[in-house]
Amino acid sequence: MNRVELIGRITRDPELRYTSSNIATTRFTLAVNRLFQGQNGEQGTDFINIVVWRKQAENVKKFVSKGSLVAVEGRIQTGSYEKDGQRIYTTDVVADSVQFLESKAQSQNRQSSDDNMTPADFVNEPMNNSNETDMSDEVFANFGDSIEISDDDIAF
Repeated sequence: MNRVELIGRITRDPELRYTSSNIATTRFTLAVNRLFQGQNGEQGTDFINIVVWRKQAENVKKFVSKGSLVAVEGRIQTGSYEKDGQRIYTTDVVADSVQFLESKAQSQNRQSSDDNMTPADFVNEPMNNSNETDMSDEVFANFGDSIEISDDDIAF
């Protein structure tokens, strides 16, 4: 099974192009925060190349821009090409679905205040809205503790 689900922010405005068969394709990079922090306490971020096709590609170009929060569902596709005698390997996520997680007004509002920001400035923003209910830290009080699992509980 080859399935990917990502939530992150677009690092620069999407690029819309058309193939020789007039099929729309859009490429963008998605900044996705890692769930853990490194030894120095900084949260890591992965920058993942996304490819979108057809009408969805046109919609992405029309409705999102640098910094927009989106969810992507798709599959990983690897490839390679030759450049200056060197073999270059690529890994992209080919999107089946791109969902816009903020309204156009929110995106424009944020963009007007973020015009001078770089991708590193916005990737570590929390990805939840301020009107969401905060969860108590008590939920994670026993996180990392050992638990007992019998052989009957294992599916394989």
